[in-house]
Amino acid sequence: MGSKFTDFLRRLVAPKQKEATDQEPEAPVTYKGYAIRPAARRQGSQWLTVGVITKQFPDGVKEHCLIRAETHGTKDAADAFAILKAKQIIDEVGDRLFEDG
Repeated sequence: MGSKFTDFLRRLVAPKQKEATDQEPEAPVTYKGYAIRPAARRQGSQWLTVGVITKQFPDGVKEHCLIRAETHGTKDAADAFAILKAKQIIDEVGDRLFEDG
């Protein structure tokens, strides 16, 4: 998945400076063969719901960046919500999540 849009999302999710996350990256959560890595980002005094869903396929690892508009008062709350939303997306969309187009 080397599309310009994916590259844009990856830059958007990646912390630009140390205080963007205030902590080390969270360990991935395994769910139905997928790895979910919460990556909450500070937005003013709140935390934005952000995460990455990955899965190993025969042709390599594929990933999907999850960015939601919801904000939370703590990083832990934003990370927990990212995991919840990622599980919901996996249940509803499955491997189609990684289809181009």
